[in-house]
Amino acid sequence: MKTASLSNPLDNPHSAIIALWGGIFFSLAFTTLIWWAGQRLNSIPLLPDQGAAWYYWKLPSPTFWTHFTAWMLYALHQITIWSLIFYAQMRVKKYSVGLHPVNLVALGSNVFFIILHFAQTHFWYDGLAQDVSIFSSQGSVILMLVAILLMENKRRGLFWGRKVPLGKRMISFVRKYHGYIFAWATIYTFWYHPMVNTAGHLVGFFYMFLLLLQGSLFLTRIHVNKYWTIVQEVTVGIHGTLVAVMQGNGIWPMFAFGFGGIFILTQMHGLDLPRWLKWSFTGLYVVVAVLVYRGRGLVQLNEIVRIPIIEYLLVFVLAGLVAMGIWIADRFRKRPTGEELISEK
Repeated sequence: MKTASLSNPLDNPHSAIIALWGGIFFSLAFTTLIWWAGQRLNSIPLLPDQGAAWYYWKLPSPTFWTHFTAWMLYALHQITIWSLIFYAQMRVKKYSVGLHPVNLVALGSNVFFIILHFAQTHFWYDGLAQDVSIFSSQGSVILMLVAILLMENKRRGLFWGRKVPLGKRMISFVRKYHGYIFAWATIYTFWYHPMVNTAGHLVGFFYMFLLLLQGSLFLTRIHVNKYWTIVQEVTVGIHGTLVAVMQGNGIWPMFAFGFGGIFILTQMHGLDLPRWLKWSFTGLYVVVAVLVYRGRGLVQLNEIVRIPIIEYLLVFVLAGLVAMGIWIADRFRKRPTGEELISEK
């Protein structure tokens, strides 16, 4: 008879599927709650917008408590999820079809901190944005997307199904520790923003909820399900495009065709699609791009390649940094100790 433990899988093999759909429903419901409750936040006075590097939704006169509550709750959330990931790697180790009890703890923890963030917004408003640059939030998500491209190179390739020769140790390192990186990127971005009800924030928080859900399902088969993971990869493009449209800044094609290009070049090749469907997606992409840029002008075509170039370059930068770190670690391991030096003499 098994003893109750966070490392024993649950008896219900469908528990992960139930958690997935329950989490998606919760994400929709809580996003609706943010929209409904956010009406009372619209009367809070904010400073005028000061450009691309300015984050608009922060108090003009923050207090000790607005700073403290945002950072304290963020830190508690971050440490909690990191601790659960560490426990799972040390004690659970194996993938299962259903949930492990530690997954339930992770799911409950994320729900708890989502509710706390909602309350913190309505009592103190400010998120981490008061103290750090907006580019740090955007950069954390970019790092996550780039790491996914790197890890998935072995399964789906990087360019039209072709794999790029990358070191096995380097990829193994990223796979082993990606949970900590992704948890930081997601939770940091989650606490960066107050839960206000602008259209951009609502789409963004729904996306964050999906990422927190994915991060809670570690070491389950649903966590690595190719259809579920691709939904999260392409959702960032939908989010970026919708936000750009809502802001009316005219750069929505950069996000739509940029992230769409990554789907065509890389992501769709991990779905085992028939060749005719791949070419259909590619043809549709080209036709829509031609129609859009006939009106925008060919001079703007560089918008299409900006995001793909940045992400693919960063894949190699990240690979190089990880490989360098491994090389340095190996050099230190091989350094002789004081006793070895004496014995050699």
